[in-house]
Amino acid sequence: MRIIKLTQESKDSLLNDLLKRSPNNYGQYEKTVQEIIENVRSNGDETLFELAHKFDKNTIDASNFKVTDAEIEEAFSLIEPEFIEVMEKAAKNIADYHQKQLRTSWIETKPDGSILGQKVTPLDSVGVYVPGGKAVYPSSTLMTTIPAKVAGVSKIVMTTPAGPDNKVNPGTLVAAKIAGVDEIYKTGGAQAIAALAFGTQSVPKVDKIVGPGNIFVALAKKAVYGYVSIDSIAGPSEILVLADETANAKYVAADLLSQAEHDELASSILITTSEKLAEEVSREVDAFTQQLSRKEIIEKSLENYGYILVAESMDDAIDAANEIASEHMEILTANPYETMTKIRHAGAMFLGNYSSEPLGDYFAGPNHVLPTNGTAKFFSPLSVDDYIKKSSIISYSREALEAVHKDIELFARKEGLTAHENSIKVRFEEA
Repeated sequence: MRIIKLTQESKDSLLNDLLKRSPNNYGQYEKTVQEIIENVRSNGDETLFELAHKFDKNTIDASNFKVTDAEIEEAFSLIEPEFIEVMEKAAKNIADYHQKQLRTSWIETKPDGSILGQKVTPLDSVGVYVPGGKAVYPSSTLMTTIPAKVAGVSKIVMTTPAGPDNKVNPGTLVAAKIAGVDEIYKTGGAQAIAALAFGTQSVPKVDKIVGPGNIFVALAKKAVYGYVSIDSIAGPSEILVLADETANAKYVAADLLSQAEHDELASSILITTSEKLAEEVSREVDAFTQQLSRKEIIEKSLENYGYILVAESMDDAIDAANEIASEHMEILTANPYETMTKIRHAGAMFLGNYSSEPLGDYFAGPNHVLPTNGTAKFFSPLSVDDYIKKSSIISYSREALEAVHKDIELFARKEGLTAHENSIKVRFEEA
């Protein structure tokens, strides 16, 4: 991996490189995505089947479009019992963690007769998108579905592409069953997002779409936002390791590579105050890469977006980490808990030598759907909050309104909204 000194210039150059990966920079695909969306909106299932034949090389039609109970049973027979048990353990951890995020409605009454409150209501329906191309992610099925179940969403619809054999990856189906998905349809890409956003003859329209996907999925979610809600427009995966001289170079290298193997656009960055650690990590990365199954993807990822930055002080390192606002941030310092208090922007923070990023991807419980491309400065991980909505409650007695009605009327007059003023005023005019 390249080793460079952390300066304002190198930091600015790095941030500029990382922003190039944003879905907002792939406008050349937007026309194609929009055409797919319009075709699905006009022709429904017919377009979904045509595109499944074209892109997924299968023969999906109305007879085999929806996943059946028999297919789910078959999937359970194809997955090792040990893996099913692990998914069930992970599902419990995810449910337990998200259960603590639940909000409750509240009402406050005051002596003057006014009542204020907030009603929390789960969404009626959610669409979960699960990729099925280069790699399949049963973990994403758990992470996107379980918080919806905890929130109380009534209907969860999943879309995921089928292979040339017309079947969905069995691991994905087992995870969907464990998580509590209600319906599964064999469609992927931008066309699946359009189907969930507008509905087809088979796929029901939902209120919100969540889940990761490729650039076409990301742009489709962007295009349908407003017709439905979405979780986020996710970019490529990324990790930032913040380390001092006490860090284990082998651990750091292994953790950087855990993200580099996702795809060629993934970003892996180490910021350290130790030149010795930087050199050791670079050597360990080279050695590990030769042993790993996705060697070519890793090498391309590191060539494009792999950096080791050597900072003069930990304060400089922390400032750079906050500027980058990484999706995943590992803190491997002498006192990671103290360092963590100075981090303002990160999707998820992993503290200490035995809290490597895959722990969060698969098992610990916090959600692995995280803000990318610096959006951790203003976005949060997927949570129960993404599956609820809030309604304000306002109730005033005559006495409570009488005490403030002239204030409200004045506010309305100053904004030139006389009908607003009259709406209050009329209640206190003599008959």
